[in-house]
Amino acid sequence: MDRVIFHVDVNSAFLSWEAVYRLYHLGGTVDLREIPSAVGGDQERRHGIILAKSIPAKKYHVQTGEPIVDAKKKCPDLVLVPPNYNLYHKSSEAMVKILRRYTDRIERFSIDEAFLDMTHYLGKRDPVDAAHEIRRTISGELGFTVNVGVAENKLLAKMASDFRKPDRVHTLWREEIPEKMWPLPVRDLYFVGHASERKLTALGIRTIGDLAAAPPEVLYGHLKSHGSLLYRYANGWDDSEVETEPPPNKGYGNSLTTPRDVTDAGTAKLYLLSLAETVSARLRADGAKISVVAISVRDHNLKFSNRQTRLQAPTDLTTEICQAAYKCFDELWDGSPIRHLGIHTSRVATDEGRQLGMFDTVDYDKQRRAEAAVDILRHKYGTDCVKRACFLESPKEDDAMFIDHMGGGISREKRSVDYSKEKVL
Repeated sequence: MDRVIFHVDVNSAFLSWEAVYRLYHLGGTVDLREIPSAVGGDQERRHGIILAKSIPAKKYHVQTGEPIVDAKKKCPDLVLVPPNYNLYHKSSEAMVKILRRYTDRIERFSIDEAFLDMTHYLGKRDPVDAAHEIRRTISGELGFTVNVGVAENKLLAKMASDFRKPDRVHTLWREEIPEKMWPLPVRDLYFVGHASERKLTALGIRTIGDLAAAPPEVLYGHLKSHGSLLYRYANGWDDSEVETEPPPNKGYGNSLTTPRDVTDAGTAKLYLLSLAETVSARLRADGAKISVVAISVRDHNLKFSNRQTRLQAPTDLTTEICQAAYKCFDELWDGSPIRHLGIHTSRVATDEGRQLGMFDTVDYDKQRRAEAAVDILRHKYGTDCVKRACFLESPKEDDAMFIDHMGGGISREKRSVDYSKEKVL
């Protein structure tokens, strides 16, 4: 065989990392992995969804991404713990540090997944033995378990790691595809979403094997290029490399769910300003600029709408991104109560200079130096050391009226959880 690829996937990552931390660092006596439990967002701030669940919780049909209210109806005794993203980042880094003992060809696919190109690192060693050693080392040193998929390409390795869990090693060599992969429901194939599954089912394609045997021209006719991709995947064809360096960012964005419905433009624009702050800070940190700003709005009925605008010159300034977002908002919003807002950018460039415009009203260099200085202060003394005056009157963080001056994503939840205020199992 030409290549040997491993896919390492942490079992119930967020929940496993919480369980290990509570057991070995906080002196807990109950393992979250052995009871119906889940990591969930903040219900009061409308981030109340299941982020990860234990295997016992699966028996009650608790699903990742569903509202906590629905999960509690299925399992009234479900134990919920808040997310701690600092912990998850550190746990992921510790795992990757172990993986680097075995190969330097590592692609970090997500916070809890990684591909390893083991082709030139095994020698005469059996790949399955090496995979078991990695599995045991992570469990022994870090306390949580992983599945390891072993195959000749990334696609098959990822499929293999999704087989029976937890704490397992599975192979999916090409000769094993008919037995191990083709009988699976077509929805289990990587890149088959709900829409694709519906179209495939309408064509009488219910298993991955059905998809592999389908005429390619029929798939292309109904699903275009995506149909051709799924045909290749169903047959186990994938020649993509393990990318040790992340690809260039094609766009920067951030979004938030408001803790209450927003019914006035002033409040909505404060949220947009907070999003512009985080997006522009990331741009400046990466030495990037953008030329297109778009906003997205989801109303109280979950109706989605968006609008974008092209800038006269690439920018990384909070003020310019924010003004563009305001313009889009004024053109888009119909007055419906808002529950979700987002800013998204594209046409990323890394040019250091900026062409002067005849009608420029902002001294770009002076403004950028000011915003860069704020970035330095926030990095050194904390996010809240400098904030715009319009946010000073905002209520405290535990108030439903609170507006974070750097909002979106997990900006606040990323802080470590204060376990002293919480019952440690």
